[in-house]
Amino acid sequence: MNTSSAIGVFGGTFDPIHIGHLRLACAFRDELGLHEVRLIPTGEPPHRQRPYLPATVRLALVQAAVRDHTGLVADEREVRRHGYCYTVDTLREIRQQIGPTRPLYLLIGGDSLLHLHTWREWQQLFALAHLVVATRPGFAMADLAPEVQHFWQTRQADDFAKQSAAGTIRTLSLAPLDVSATQIRAKLQANEDVSALLPPAVREPLMTYLHCKKTQ
Repeated sequence: MNTSSAIGVFGGTFDPIHIGHLRLACAFRDELGLHEVRLIPTGEPPHRQRPYLPATVRLALVQAAVRDHTGLVADEREVRRHGYCYTVDTLREIRQQIGPTRPLYLLIGGDSLLHLHTWREWQQLFALAHLVVATRPGFAMADLAPEVQHFWQTRQADDFAKQSAAGTIRTLSLAPLDVSATQIRAKLQANEDVSALLPPAVREPLMTYLHCKKTQ
């Protein structure tokens, strides 16, 4: 089975979406030859505090960011969902939509992998999708929880040319940029320029929203 019809899922708060997110999404699409990568801003995340930007604003910024990137799509399902958003529920929805045989890939960061064993029904993720991990320098398997180490050791795959619909794990070869949404939020709160860290299509609507919020 080739990946010409495969779907990628890249979730996160995207608070806000920045150039590092887009770089990862494009590398995810290109390295695995994905038909489509769905960027899914979370609505109400269960594992962290309330985001800086409202969910509808984060969704609008993701929509603006991907507009000119072939194969990247903004997915609004978690923003529209009531209550906490769990990855396993999102993957179940997508799997139901695309059927049992179409390859599905979930992209997460190395920091998320460290906490994977705390996610709801985390082992079920492998029944629904392949896991692709974007690791940072210094990542070590020894830092993973023992149960996650087992999956890391037994489900490694490098060749996706003849791939099943789900069940394996691999790393994304592209190293992430040294930019984070936390850094951007801190700069925004300090009234510092963040234009170089944001996709061009995101700069104006984000600044317009923040200006309107400040003047209300």
